[in-house]
Parts: sequence; C-alpha cells; structure tokens
Amino acid sequence: MALELTSDAIHPNQALPTRFSCEGERVSPPLAWKGAPRETAAFVLIVDDPDAPRGTFTHWVLYNLPGDATYLEENIPQVPRLGNGALQGQNDFGGSGYGAPCPPDGDAPHHYRFTLYALDTKLPLGAGATKKQVLDAMRTHVLDQAQIVGTYQRKGRV
Repeated sequence: MALELTSDAIHPNQALPTRFSCEGERVSPPLAWKGAPRETAAFVLIVDDPDAPRGTFTHWVLYNLPGDATYLEENIPQVPRLGNGALQGQNDFGGSGYGAPCPPDGDAPHHYRFTLYALDTKLPLGAGATKKQVLDAMRTHVLDQAQIVGTYQRKGRV
C-alpha cells in the first residue's frame, strides 16, 4: 500500500474552508495518513504555494514527526517543538508553524500543496530549520510521499 494523505477539511483541488485562511481563524487543518512503509522512522510535512507572485511560498515546515504517527489534529500550536517531539521550521511569513493561506486580493485561486514524506530516519536539525535545510537533510532518506492540494482565493480585505 502506498502512503496516502487525506483530510476531513481539504478536498482535492477544491477550495479550503475559510477558517484555515487569513480571512478566518488561521488554524491548521486536520490531516490523516495511512500506508506508510514499515521502516518509517519519521515524517516531514511541507505546505507551500507555487502560485505566489514571487515564487513558491512556504506556509508550513514540520519535521521529525514520530514514525508511528497517523494524523495531525486541527489547530497545531505555533511553537518550535510539539509535545510528540516533532519540530516546526521557519515559514516564509518569518515564524514557525502553520502560516494561513492569504493570497493577494484579486489573484486567481492559489494551490496549496500539503506534502507528507515518510523517512527512514529523524533529521539532525534543531527547531526553526528552513524548507531548504529540511529538503537537503532528507534528500537520501525518503521512503514514500503523498500529497493533497487545496485551493484558496481571497474573498475580501484582511
């Protein structure tokens, strides 16, 4: 079975509910997965927007999730280290944790890629790593990956 990423809140290639955006509560959506390889030691989650005006914009970098994890609940705290030992990296808003989608007014819908990677090891990084640092560290350790994409378009001014 291949790794599969799902969400009760994100339907593939459909609009994200407003509560997960800058026009709503700015909370992270719930995610669940199954089918991870038996050798999985850790997971990495990266959320980014390839439609951003200045190039791909990183909304969330979460790494060293325990290898036996199967979900993330809604509204993960924006702290460097979670209770389960997972670490949060730096998003392109300049903080850690989930940065809610907030595309420019008037833009066509942006696509938000939630990509989960199963790794054969934990990454030797401290909290606050950038997406590039995480991708570089995991380069030879990816066992499988899964992705779900949601869209978002601003409804008004924030």
